[in-house]
Amino acid sequence: MREPSVRTTHEGEPVSPRLRPLLLSVYDELRHRPTNLPSLRRALEELLVFLASPEGRTNANCWAADRFFALGEGWEIEEWSVPDEYSDILGDMSGALHDTVQSPKVAENFESTPEQLLQRLRAIPSSAA
Repeated sequence: MREPSVRTTHEGEPVSPRLRPLLLSVYDELRHRPTNLPSLRRALEELLVFLASPEGRTNANCWAADRFFALGEGWEIEEWSVPDEYSDILGDMSGALHDTVQSPKVAENFESTPEQLLQRLRAIPSSAA
């Protein structure tokens, strides 16, 4: 199995080495058929908590996470097999998350900052996980 590609820098800024395992954890959960929603939820929460932290909320990390989901480089799956609530969050992570640091108003407008995405994830009823 080939591992998906995770960017290591963006515009000369290094991506945290902590980001890669968090992204791969979400990817691993998305590969399961059917997807184990409680496990996916935990993996997404760990990723978003990191991206919302002072250490994780960097331009490089937000860009790397966005591109990971947007491009799916090296992915062995074609699509996500998850309920709409999760699909919407994953879609927004691959849409405007990269704007979080340099264009925060854009990311906020699309509810795609790490904090907003985390809030949306936590708002999903546990019965849907």
